[in-house]
Amino acid sequence: METKVPEFGKAKRPGLLELFFTFSRISFVTIGGGYVMFPVMKAEVVNSKGWISDEEMVDYYALGQSIPGIIAMNTTTLIGYRKRGIPGAICSAAGMAAPSLIVILLIAAFLTPYFDHPWVQKAFAGIRAAVVAMIVMAVWQVGKKSASTLPTLGIALGAFALIVLAGLHPVLMILLGGCLGAILFRKVEGTS
Repeated sequence: METKVPEFGKAKRPGLLELFFTFSRISFVTIGGGYVMFPVMKAEVVNSKGWISDEEMVDYYALGQSIPGIIAMNTTTLIGYRKRGIPGAICSAAGMAAPSLIVILLIAAFLTPYFDHPWVQKAFAGIRAAVVAMIVMAVWQVGKKSASTLPTLGIALGAFALIVLAGLHPVLMILLGGCLGAILFRKVEGTS
């Protein structure tokens, strides 16, 4: 069955500047990387704007994690491409990168000498703790959608166990999960 873009939301086909500024805003307010951005990105592009469905968000995030590069950047680029093609992908990626580039340049220019200061170290400790909560939230949201049936839950738990207990590489688990999914969830042609 084909996944359709939801009917709610302000823009089915956002402008290029809207893509840039939406992803700039997401990037600017999140600290901690792709896992932390997931709840914020989902709230914005699925719940608020209605650009993509929940299922598409999880699929793009899974694909973004499965390919080389930064998860949030990969996901953002896929969403931009989905909405406006190559120009949308470029504007979305540029929007996601701009705040990080500006902040890292400011930090490098002005704050590097203060990294060892006790107040800065205490602030980072608090930020790290908050980031853990955001990662747990992302795992919960993705898990609800991705491991919602017994077979998918089995694949998730099996992959987790093989990574943690047997030390297998995560890329191997992604490939194995894709193969298992293709085998277990294949549809007979002509049925939906």
